[in-house]
Amino acid sequence: MTPYLEACCLHLSANVSYENAATEVAFLTGIAVSASTQQRLVQGYEFAAPSVRPESLITEVAVDGGKVRLRTPEGEESCWRDYKAIVSDQGMVANFQNNGALIDWTNQQPHSIPLTCLGDGHDGIWNIIQQIASEPERREVLDWYHLNENLHKVGGSRKRLDLAEKLLWQGKVDETIALFTDLKLKQAQNFCNYLRKHQHRIVNYDYYQAEGICSIGSGMVESGIKQIDRRIQISGAQWKAENVPQVLAHRTAYINGIIS
Repeated sequence: MTPYLEACCLHLSANVSYENAATEVAFLTGIAVSASTQQRLVQGYEFAAPSVRPESLITEVAVDGGKVRLRTPEGEESCWRDYKAIVSDQGMVANFQNNGALIDWTNQQPHSIPLTCLGDGHDGIWNIIQQIASEPERREVLDWYHLNENLHKVGGSRKRLDLAEKLLWQGKVDETIALFTDLKLKQAQNFCNYLRKHQHRIVNYDYYQAEGICSIGSGMVESGIKQIDRRIQISGAQWKAENVPQVLAHRTAYINGIIS
C-alpha cells in the first residue's frame, strides 16, 4: 500500500464505517481495500497526539466523557461504557479506561499560569482535573450552564430561582444557599450541598465574561465529544473493548488535523 493510499484509507475510515470506507476508496482510486484491511490498518497505526509548541501555551482545558457501545455476544443486551476526553485550545485527546494517559499528555504540554480547567459537576471529571498541573497553577471553573441547569431543577418559586440565578452569576454562593436553606424539598437540599461542594469553583461569571478572563462554560469539550461520537456512534457500531483506545486515537487525530 502506497503512503498516499494509506492516507486516503485513514481519512475516510475516520469518518465512516470500514465498509463504507472500502467502497469510497474503490470508487475514488479504483483500488480494492477491504473493510477488514481498513480495520487492521487503523489498529496497527501509530497516531500522534497533538504536540503544543512552547510559544503556543495551553491556556484552557475542559474535561468530559462520552459513551461507546461495546460488542456483546449475540442475543445479549447492548453494553455502553464511558470514555473520557480532554479538549484544550491547542487540540484534543481521548481514551478509554486510561485516564492516566490523558493526564500525562496534558501535563507534558507547555501551559499558562494559571491554567483554566473547566468541568461539570461529576466527581470523575474533577478527579482528572485535580491531577492536571499543580494546585497553585490551576484555576478551576464550574461550567456555568451546568450550574444554571441544576439550579432550575430545584423548581418552586420563579422569583426565587431568578434571584438565585442573578446571585450565582456574580459568584455569590452563600447568599444563594440562604435562599434555599429553609426549604425542606429534597432537590433544594441537594442543590445546597452541590453549591457547598463546588463553592471554590463558582467564580464571578459576570466579571470573568466581561473582562475576558477565561471561558465560563465547557462547550468546547462538549462539542469535541459530539465530533468523536459522529464516528464511534454511527448506526450499528459496536466495538471490542481492546480496540476502542485506537479508534478514539484515530478519530481525534483526524479532528486535530494530524493524520498524514
